[in-house]
Amino acid sequence: MDYMIIDGAQGEGGGQVLRTALTLSMFTQQNIELVNIRAGRKKPGLLRQHLTSVLAAQEVSDAITEGVELGATRIRFSPRTVKPGNYRFAIGSAGSTTLVCQTILPVLSLAKESSTVVFEGGTHNGMSPSLSFFEQSYLPLIKGMGVNCRVSTSKLGFYPAGGGKWQLNVKPSVTLKPFFLSDSGGDFANDIDNCSLDALVSLLPVSIGQREIATAQKLLGWQNALNQVHQIDSPGPGNSFQLSIQSQTHRSIFEVVGEHGLSSEKVAKRAVGRVNKFIHAKAAVEEYLADQLLILIAIAGSGSFTTTKPSLHTTTNIAVIKQILGCNIEITQVNDMLWKVNL
Repeated sequence: MDYMIIDGAQGEGGGQVLRTALTLSMFTQQNIELVNIRAGRKKPGLLRQHLTSVLAAQEVSDAITEGVELGATRIRFSPRTVKPGNYRFAIGSAGSTTLVCQTILPVLSLAKESSTVVFEGGTHNGMSPSLSFFEQSYLPLIKGMGVNCRVSTSKLGFYPAGGGKWQLNVKPSVTLKPFFLSDSGGDFANDIDNCSLDALVSLLPVSIGQREIATAQKLLGWQNALNQVHQIDSPGPGNSFQLSIQSQTHRSIFEVVGEHGLSSEKVAKRAVGRVNKFIHAKAAVEEYLADQLLILIAIAGSGSFTTTKPSLHTTTNIAVIKQILGCNIEITQVNDMLWKVNL
């Protein structure tokens, strides 16, 4: 059996190489061998979150695998036919359930029948797109491409306790439509009617969220924008601060998850910094959402959008997509703050 060799040490050397390779392997039915998995991390190899992504891909595509275990730095993955159905995937830690979901979502959305998937683990850990981002920003935008999903949340799970649980219902689509978005869709620096501030707080003082909101309001001039502190029922303490901008096409979310020893004011300032960068660039898509769209426009065969300066994470993702699909995703700099991604 022939395998395409994917080097997990390339670029930023993290889990994105693994997940992108798995998704596109299932889509193309290309056998792959992943080596040097997460070689760029302090703890290389498959951690629970990454192992769950492999196991989810294996179950969904009835794949034949070799070497799949915790800590593995080399695996083989041979997919067969993608099977829609009812699934449950539990990470067993606060690892990101949304990243596990995004590994299998593109192929399930192209299956012949609907699927229901239950995820258990982390939903807001600060190191990956949160469930809030996934549900409120990512899914509404890709619905226009033909990805039709619904999220039902039972419980959120913050790092380090985890314990989140949610369900995704996926309706089938024949193909994915190309995606083109070059305009920011509004003058957000002067129009705050579509801007909002939200602080999620679990087993912590409400004052933490109140201070985050007050700090961001002052720095951005969003005193009259909608704002709310949400007290969350979760197994462990946690805090997520979110600044949102609603354009004509989608919602951009700028989220910072609170950490022990990090003041509310610093959390807010970090989120504000990302908002200011986005507003001044007049980009259509913020940095993190841009990274998540790459696989979908590659599968669709065409697409483009403007964004802020792409991260190493993004350029690594593009390299893996190019290797497996052979497509050429180009990044061109428009000005000092704006870039265009085009396929």
